[in-house]
Amino acid sequence: MTELNISNLKMKSDKYIFKKKLSLRRKSKRRLITESAFLFILSLLLVYINYLIPNKNLLLQNLPNSFNKSFALIIELFSNLYEISLVIFIFVTYSTAFLLILGSFYRLFRVTKKKSRPMVYK
Repeated sequence: MTELNISNLKMKSDKYIFKKKLSLRRKSKRRLITESAFLFILSLLLVYINYLIPNKNLLLQNLPNSFNKSFALIIELFSNLYEISLVIFIFVTYSTAFLLILGSFYRLFRVTKKKSRPMVYK
């Protein structure tokens, strides 16, 4: 029996898998300045969008009440889903039972009405 050739001898150990993918170079000053300017402009845009929202204080005061209403609706939804799934289960079981009863009567009918044929032996 020939011996198995192991081709994994050249593979490096697992702790060096991602070492070459990391960039070890530092970013240039120009790139750091452009990134910081971009971040600053983005933050100003977000502050301006928040400024445009009307009635912020009223929205923040009504937040706990909104959460309570949401949780009550979620609980009601799940209770309704339970009832709906029970009704679907009832319909599926009745239809399955009806089909099984029809199948059993059909087989009984075939057995009783079966014509006997003479068996031909060759």
